[in-house]
Amino acid sequence: MYDMLALYEAKDVQDAVRLRLEHPEAQIIAGGTDVLVQMREGKRAGKALISIQKCDEMRGVSIDAEENIRIGSLTSFTHITNDPIIQKYINVLGEAVDMVGGPQIRNAGTIGGNTCNGVTSADSASTLHAWEAIVEITGKNGVRRIPIKEFYLKAGTVDLKVEDGEIQTAILIPKASYDRTWGHYIKYAMRNAMDIATLGTSVNARLSPDGKSFERVRIAFGVAGPVPMRAVSAEAFINGKAVTLANIEEFGRKVLEDINPRDSWRASKAFRSHIAVESAKRCLIESVKLAGGEL
Repeated sequence: MYDMLALYEAKDVQDAVRLRLEHPEAQIIAGGTDVLVQMREGKRAGKALISIQKCDEMRGVSIDAEENIRIGSLTSFTHITNDPIIQKYINVLGEAVDMVGGPQIRNAGTIGGNTCNGVTSADSASTLHAWEAIVEITGKNGVRRIPIKEFYLKAGTVDLKVEDGEIQTAILIPKASYDRTWGHYIKYAMRNAMDIATLGTSVNARLSPDGKSFERVRIAFGVAGPVPMRAVSAEAFINGKAVTLANIEEFGRKVLEDINPRDSWRASKAFRSHIAVESAKRCLIESVKLAGGEL
């Protein structure tokens, strides 16, 4: 049994906003793979819940009129991994979320829940940062869109204004981020499955038409700081450079100028820094191969 004060069910997005305004103390629940576990542990005991499971307009993947890839916040990890749009344009996101938990969790867990938790270890987080995702939020004042790097305020906290009844409704990947771009994600964890990332690294690359130089590279980390973060010094170094192993080696070293991992029982700061450098290089090498480049 769950120690639950009340359960409210929203029938659509506007109804969810209304319920959020009427019950600002209530917790939004989607797949429940985090919320219900935390409630059973006592961390959220006695809380009211607002279920958004019936808000079907928040499900699925599509390409909108602006050519953004639009991922509804209620879209499950399994759906993302198997979606043909994701597989064609941003397959690395499908690969990243396919590392979340086990099959049961991936069938129920949602991309919105994964990001709204605000945790730096979320398997979707580094890839969404590397692909410069835009978060769509709906509330009483309408819809606003913010870059995902501004959505994460601090560890475990995201930019959702409860007083405005806001809920996250979608995540958008702009065409400028996915066009002619290929990426790779590495999750380093203590086990091969059912484990939280010790470090997550996501890189994507767009090469020049002749494949000889880096036109555009993005890299982001999870668990390299209190929130997911880009390594902008590494990006600035590699963009415009020739596609060579020497440049990729220096790119890997450059990430140390941006990240700030911590010591924990999972890994020391020194070890996280070491695997950040190595995973950055490996991710970029794989991205070059996927983009049709040669090393």
